[in-house]
Amino acid sequence: MKNITEVTDFILLGLTNAPELQGPLFIMFTLIYLITLAGNLGMTMLILLDSRLHTPVYFFLSNLSLVDFCYSSTVTPKVMVGLLTGDKIISYKACASQMFFFAVFATVENYLLASMAYDHYTAVCKPLHYTTTMTKGVCARLAIGSYACGVLNASINVGDNFSLSFCMFNVVHHFFCDIPAVMALSCSDKHIREPILVFISSFNVFFALFVIFISYLFIFITILKIQSGEGYQKALSNCASHLVTVSIFYGTVIIMYLQPSSHHSMDTDKIASVFYTMVIPMLNPVVYSLRNKEAKNAFRKVVEKAKYSLGVVYE
Repeated sequence: MKNITEVTDFILLGLTNAPELQGPLFIMFTLIYLITLAGNLGMTMLILLDSRLHTPVYFFLSNLSLVDFCYSSTVTPKVMVGLLTGDKIISYKACASQMFFFAVFATVENYLLASMAYDHYTAVCKPLHYTTTMTKGVCARLAIGSYACGVLNASINVGDNFSLSFCMFNVVHHFFCDIPAVMALSCSDKHIREPILVFISSFNVFFALFVIFISYLFIFITILKIQSGEGYQKALSNCASHLVTVSIFYGTVIIMYLQPSSHHSMDTDKIASVFYTMVIPMLNPVVYSLRNKEAKNAFRKVVEKAKYSLGVVYE
């Protein structure tokens, strides 16, 4: 049988069709996106400009901030346009591009969180060997490996998805071109491709979770042995922020990807996706960086320098 792919564009159903909610949702998502933009790009620039923040933990934070901004930007602007203008059509190629870049950056975040867990493990459990273990070369390899895994995962999943035929149905029950939502529209046989998607997603998620779990297992064992109350609180506080984001991130991933399409609830996926694509990228600069004294001090000094420069200019 010949390939009868006829779909040239898709219609994104969005979060809701209720007219009275379009305006409030647009305002809410615009504010979230602006905070995400300012927080993540601001944190990246702060780390780049302050040489005292050129350490492994801030190297991973800068990459995480950049990735959060990128994968939020892959989805949120299109959602905002749809809410403002009512235009929910996305072309076939644009849908594939959105899916590809979202898969890349989401996978990169997955492995960056695992790399950060390993960094925490080294700092808490092997403090005397930290500088010799987390060298610039090791950090660079971990980051490059995260990006490489992201591109590889996206290439496999998106290539597999868009090798399917889309014959008639083009209404995506989602607010962006997510892999399960688009795959559900195909008129091709998906009995092989669905297990492939679940297997690849499961491997990426559970491999990273395994690294995080083992790292924190040793961290908690070490923390329990700390005699100093101040040292105990400091070690626990440094890990708490990472654990909060890990819990939210992987909770939404498991809901969205690690179940067959027959068990999917599109409404549940949409709610989880709002956290995944918009809320988490907005919160990460706060829970990771703004609670850190070094980042706060660096930010204050940047503000003071800016005020001083403005004062000199006006004089």
